[in-house]
Amino acid sequence: MHQPISGLLSPPDPPAGRVRDDRGDVPGWVMVTLMTAIVIAALTPFVSEELMGLLRQAFAMVSG
Repeated sequence: MHQPISGLLSPPDPPAGRVRDDRGDVPGWVMVTLMTAIVIAALTPFVSEELMGLLRQAFAMVSG
C-alpha cells in the first residue's frame, strides 16, 4: 500500500510511555547570549576607541 505524502513529512510519534524531559539541556538562547558576550569581550580591545568616537559624534549631533 502507499503511504500519503503528509505521513512521510511528519515526524514519527515518540514511543509510548516515554516522557520528553529537556531540563538537562542548555537552552539555545543561553548559548546565543553567552557566545554574543564572548564575541563582544573579544572585540572590545580592538574597537573601543572607534565606538567611543561614534558615540561622541552621535551625542553631539543629537544635543546640537
